[in-house]
Amino acid sequence: MAPKFVRHFDACLGCMACVTACPSGVQYAPLIEATRGQIERRYPRPLGDRLFRRAIFALFPYPNRLRFVLAPLVVLGPVARWVARTWTPNPERRTTNGERRTTNDQRRTSFAVRLHSLLALAPKVTWASLFSPAPSRAAAVGARRMTVGLLTGCVQRLVFPKVNAATMNVLSAEGCDVVAPADQGCCGALALHSGRDEDARTFARGLIASFERANVDVVVVNAAGCGSTMKGYGELLKDDPAWAARAKAFDARVRDVTEVIAGLTPVRATRHPIDLRVAYHDACHLAHAQGVRQPPRDVLASIPGLTIVPIADGDICCGSAGIFNLVQPEMAAELGRRKAANIDEGRPDVVATTNPGCMLQIGAAGRKAGTPRPVLHVVELIDASIRGERPPI
Repeated sequence: MAPKFVRHFDACLGCMACVTACPSGVQYAPLIEATRGQIERRYPRPLGDRLFRRAIFALFPYPNRLRFVLAPLVVLGPVARWVARTWTPNPERRTTNGERRTTNDQRRTSFAVRLHSLLALAPKVTWASLFSPAPSRAAAVGARRMTVGLLTGCVQRLVFPKVNAATMNVLSAEGCDVVAPADQGCCGALALHSGRDEDARTFARGLIASFERANVDVVVVNAAGCGSTMKGYGELLKDDPAWAARAKAFDARVRDVTEVIAGLTPVRATRHPIDLRVAYHDACHLAHAQGVRQPPRDVLASIPGLTIVPIADGDICCGSAGIFNLVQPEMAAELGRRKAANIDEGRPDVVATTNPGCMLQIGAAGRKAGTPRPVLHVVELIDASIRGERPPI
């Protein structure tokens, strides 16, 4: 666990593009996750890095803690985003011909750089989004097709509660009873992707038990990173005799929300026209990790009047990658700049994707580039079409 080895794995996005690219079909996720687990157990990180990571994992998986940390953004959010747009810590050094030059000091991510990343990603929250109780059930419209359980997520339920509401609305309109267990906790995705595998197993056991009690046919996920982890619970808990079979049975029932919507045929709820140009961004953990590429496009294509705008190099990560944009903010910012520029080439009205981290990262990159555009979840567009309303942009 030498520093060079650790730097190599810390610089890996965990986007699973390697899985798509590998001609032999190697499943890299368990290998990367196991290696990161060994790093966290055996490599002595600098004190500042350890404290920063501990703070993240003491807050992000626990909505009841996170909501109080986010509360000041109800008032100060615009200020935080303005500071992020106007302040650039540690300006890049350049050679005489203008090329970027990275020094050893710049490789060490400073507190100022991480603070800048946090300010840039500051979400738009309201008192209602943070403290209003979320709906826990929606009845099927017409004859029931199935009962689905909804993962409400840790960040999703506080920062993007409209995505969960839209998910419930669409599935209900298409004949599904929707249950969002009130006792569900974190799925463990952020922990697993960061080498905290024992924490991830603990979260996984709790989530499996919660949805077992809910007695649902399918578990629906509207956050790509969470979905990829939950579809791998069988692998994560394979060495636990008490949970291995339960985990395997659970992950076989996990579906991304776009998979479920695209598979509910014939369509029941009428789609009304939406005249917008929409750039669809493939979330890495949906396209590469789960291999789900066509269902989101099919869902968008079912909306009359909507034009899907391609994004150049669309299969390259936006830089979010779990907590990558917090612990490796400089590289994440470079990926964000590239993504913002490629999106801008198509001049879309809206960007659509399927992961809350991507929504925050792409929004921040667009603001920084001076080309801000609304970023919505795919399910928000289909919900607006069913309702015959303008999308929330």
